[in-house]
Amino acid sequence: MFIDKARIFIKAGDGGDGCVSFHREKYVPDGGPDGGDGGRGGDLCFVADPSERTLIDFSFQRHFRAPNGEPGKSGNRTGRNAEPLIVRVPVGTVVYDEETGAVMANMSEAGKRKTVLSGGRGGKGNARFAKPTRRAPQFAQPGQQRTERAVRLELKSVADIGLVGFPNVGKSTLLAAVTRATPKIANYHFTTLSPNLGVATVDGRTYVMADIPGLIEGASEGQGLGHEFLRHVERTRMLVHVVDVSGSEGRDPVEDFFAIMDELEAYNPALLDKPMLVAANKTDIVADETGYLAFKKAMEDRRYEVFPISAATHNGLTPLLRRAAEIVDGLPMVELEPEVFDEQSIAVQKTYEVHRIAPGVFEVTGDYVDDLVRRIYPQDRDSIRYFGEQLEKSGIIDALREHGALDGDTIMLGGTEFDFVE
Repeated sequence: MFIDKARIFIKAGDGGDGCVSFHREKYVPDGGPDGGDGGRGGDLCFVADPSERTLIDFSFQRHFRAPNGEPGKSGNRTGRNAEPLIVRVPVGTVVYDEETGAVMANMSEAGKRKTVLSGGRGGKGNARFAKPTRRAPQFAQPGQQRTERAVRLELKSVADIGLVGFPNVGKSTLLAAVTRATPKIANYHFTTLSPNLGVATVDGRTYVMADIPGLIEGASEGQGLGHEFLRHVERTRMLVHVVDVSGSEGRDPVEDFFAIMDELEAYNPALLDKPMLVAANKTDIVADETGYLAFKKAMEDRRYEVFPISAATHNGLTPLLRRAAEIVDGLPMVELEPEVFDEQSIAVQKTYEVHRIAPGVFEVTGDYVDDLVRRIYPQDRDSIRYFGEQLEKSGIIDALREHGALDGDTIMLGGTEFDFVE
C-alpha cells in the first residue's frame, strides 16, 4: 500500500524537576540546601531516511513522545539529560504544524536531520534559590513541560526528471532501462503504486529520475489515486511525458496526451510551465505508421519535442536522455517551502491569559501559570514570597490590574485561590 500523507502527534520531553534536599552529615546539624537541577528533556527530531519509501508506518504508530529529563538529586547532582527521539521519514517528506500550517521541516535531502521541538529545560534545585535572606528554601523549580502538537506529513518526491503518462505506457520500463531502479513491471494498469526513484547517468553526470504512478482522467478531482500522485509532480524540475504510440490497446495517443495535460493543469496550472519532452514509446511494435506520424505532427504543431523510443529494446533512449540532461542543467533548483515554524513564538503566545469570570473573581490560565503554581509550597513563607516576585516580573499582576482586579478580589491560578493584595 502506498501512503503519502499521515497525521501524527509529537511531543518533546519534559525537563526533570529540581530537587529539594538539605545536606545531611553526622555532626553537621544545619547542612545547607544541596538539591540539584533536573536534566533537560529529549528533543524530537526528524531524519530523512533513504530506506523509507512510504508513510505507511505512521498508520500504526501515531504518537511520538521524547523521554523526559531525570529529576535532580541530592548532593548538588544534576539529573541526566534525556536522549532525543528520532522519527525517520522518507526523503521528500514535508512536516506541517497542523495548528498554524507552518512548515516545520522540509526533508528534501537524504540524511538531513531537523530538530522540530526542543526538550524542556530542567528545573533548578533548591540550592540555586539560597541567598542570605533565604538560607533554607523549601522549594525547587519544576522542569519545563512540553505540549503535544499535531503535525501533518506529506511525501513529495524530489527529482530532476519526472515521468508522467497513462498507466501501462512504459514509464517503469523506461526508468529501469536508464537507471538502476527496479520498479514493478507487468502488463496491467497501476503496476506502480508508489513513486520509484532512480539515478540516470548521462555523459558522466547524474540525474534523479522519478516514475510518477500512472494518472487517469479525473485524477485532479481525486479519482483513483490521482491526488496522491500528482503531489509528486510538483517537485520535479522537468517532465518527460511518456505516450504509448503503438496502438496495441486501441487508444488514441493524442487523446491520451491531452487528457494527462488537462489533469496536470486542473491540479496546478504551474505544472504546465515545467519544461516537457515527449517520449513516443513502443515504436518497435507500431502497427500503423500513420497513427504515429499523426501524433508526432500534433505534438510538433504545439512545439513539443518528440523522441521515438522503445523502452523495452532501449532504442532511442540516448538522444532523449541527453536532451533532458541539457534542459535540467539550465534550470534552477526547485524552490522548496521554507521552514518557518518558530517554536519560541508559539511558547510566548501561550504564556498566560487573564479572564474576569465573575464580579471580584479573576482566573489566570496558561502554561506559565501552571508552572508557577507547581512550584508553590503553601506552608513555606519563602516559597510564597518567591511566587509573588515571579507574578510581578511576568506582568501578571499588572495584567490583573488592567482587567479591574482590586484589593481583596479572588484570583484563580492553576485551580488554587489567592487573594489579590495591593
